[in-house]
Amino acid sequence: MATMTHEEVEEKMLDMLEEVCGDEEVRDHRDEDLFELGSLDSMAAVELLVDIEDEFDVSIAPTEVEREEMNTVNLIIEQVEKRL
Repeated sequence: MATMTHEEVEEKMLDMLEEVCGDEEVRDHRDEDLFELGSLDSMAAVELLVDIEDEFDVSIAPTEVEREEMNTVNLIIEQVEKRL
């Protein structure tokens, strides 16, 4: 797969998060804890990791990262970009 720009990764992740969280508000709260906001729970987080693997061919095991490293939109994007 060709290298994606930050903007492309960001847009795909925002679309994915909006779908998984069922709320477009995630686009406006990019540094807020998605678990505290009630946008993500453990089931949605696993679904998100599966979607990330399908979309970006990037595997992030739930045991590999602490929740604090992936609890905001911007942190999730950062974790994906680190692995691309």
